[in-house]
Amino acid sequence: MTVGAQWRVEGKVGARQIPQDLKVDTLVQEYEVSSPLEIRTDSAKSLEDLAGRSLPEILSLVPELQHALELNNIECTFLCRKRGDSPIQEIKSSRRFCSNYSNKLYIESLNKRSLHRAIIALGSNVGDRVSWIEQACKMMERDGSMRVTRTSNLWETKAMYVVDQNDFVNGVCEIETVLEPIQLLNKLQRIEDILGRVKIMDKGPRNIDLDIILYDYEHVRHPRLIIPHKLMLEREFVLRPLCDLIPDETYPDPLQFGSFRDHLQRLPSNPDPISTLTNISSSHHPIRALQIDRQTLIMAILNLTPDSFSDGGHHAFNNPDSMRQTILSHISAGAHILDLGGQSTRPNALPVTASEELTRILPTLQLLQTLPEAHSTAISVDTYHSSVASAAVAAGAHIINDISGGTMDTDMLPTVAELGCTVVLMHMRGTPQTMNKHTTYPFGLIETVGAELLERVRAAESAGVRRWRIILDPGIGFAKTAEQNLEILRRMDELRNYPGLEGIPWLVGSSRKNFIGRVTGVKEARDRIWGTAATVTVAVQGGADVVRIHDVGEMVQVVKMADALYRVKKSGS
Repeated sequence: MTVGAQWRVEGKVGARQIPQDLKVDTLVQEYEVSSPLEIRTDSAKSLEDLAGRSLPEILSLVPELQHALELNNIECTFLCRKRGDSPIQEIKSSRRFCSNYSNKLYIESLNKRSLHRAIIALGSNVGDRVSWIEQACKMMERDGSMRVTRTSNLWETKAMYVVDQNDFVNGVCEIETVLEPIQLLNKLQRIEDILGRVKIMDKGPRNIDLDIILYDYEHVRHPRLIIPHKLMLEREFVLRPLCDLIPDETYPDPLQFGSFRDHLQRLPSNPDPISTLTNISSSHHPIRALQIDRQTLIMAILNLTPDSFSDGGHHAFNNPDSMRQTILSHISAGAHILDLGGQSTRPNALPVTASEELTRILPTLQLLQTLPEAHSTAISVDTYHSSVASAAVAAGAHIINDISGGTMDTDMLPTVAELGCTVVLMHMRGTPQTMNKHTTYPFGLIETVGAELLERVRAAESAGVRRWRIILDPGIGFAKTAEQNLEILRRMDELRNYPGLEGIPWLVGSSRKNFIGRVTGVKEARDRIWGTAATVTVAVQGGADVVRIHDVGEMVQVVKMADALYRVKKSGS
């Protein structure tokens, strides 16, 4: 929907009078829009719906426009051209606004202004720290004047300068924007105000902190703004996330030699090393993937299918009492996450429709909401259908576990971004029906799996998924031979440190799989407990943050022992 008019509107909406006789009926009849203002929304009113209405009425019908004007505090110009006239080549309007449309956000410059790249530092140490940062990122993109292109990991850090306060969560985001530096500063400060930031003291506690640390390769010296940020090179909590995005770029000052990675390495050694932080939900403990003594999380498999390779039909929801007992048994045994699957992904398994998949998983999701014992257990749904992901999160799921990494349904990554939930991106080639034809890795297994997962991370970021909402899975048993599965387990530490993937947590799912049977000679999948135990131990040693398993009681003991062996701070650290 596009709204245009031949008049100029002065002043901030709500702050000054707007002519009540400003109509668009003449425009509808005689003009076609040349594009000063465009609002795209799933529930858009058509241009005809707005005919004959005053601008205040239009604003009430199009809240995206009202918000855009208020947030930016600018004057807007509405221009159009008569039918048959040549297009207007230069439009002197303040801005073109676009809002969400089919999970995509667009920035369009009307008068051929170039887009600028800026790096925004994000911080919070009050309340739900991750939620504040996520709300701020959403508000940045709301009116279309900027777009978040990439985010760093979130890093949990001790406070600097004023140390008697809560730990901070810090990150950075890269944005594209048409805003000039002071306009950008105004917008970020307005977002802080809307989110209720109150400055008690300099460098003191705050629910949200947004700072421009880089703007193109420019220097800005203004009473309100200095770019590059004058203290950034002494702050690990800035340099760490900055190195997630642009480690090899240089500080825009010839007197400061070296890349950002070089500056990070020059900082004094931190006696208390910081870690990334990946949220599962606001009610569950986050994953701290770089914390040496972190606990490995147990993801218990709950297959709700009749044809799973290991336990097909055993947990199908045909007896609520039996399902309740199974869930409570997994939780009491020590499961941190329940992974519900409504479709078998074993080799050559026939796919089922999203509708059938939902029929299988929704009753269990609904049951989980009624169990007080399950409230501290995270819920994951194993699906590659975006419609199933939406319905599952609406029914209480916290994590979407996609074996295809978003490749089997092109709407999955935008959907996950819109939902704001955590997603597991697994490495796989082809589909469950074709994956065994794609086991050739001429450039090296680890190198290729790392590169292909990095591509999925970038695709997720392009769709709007935040890096701190991503968990990776190397895809044991998917497009891998038995020997390749073993190689991945041996070299998990290399995958964790693959350039561009550092700090992201990993899930490993080796439980009962065929390669274990080939090595041990155990034919029945349910009898492969001891072989599974060995692979789980190696996964923990290699740095896995989550292990996905069938035999909960036994593997909880294995993981406790492996954690005691491998998740221990070294003496003096």
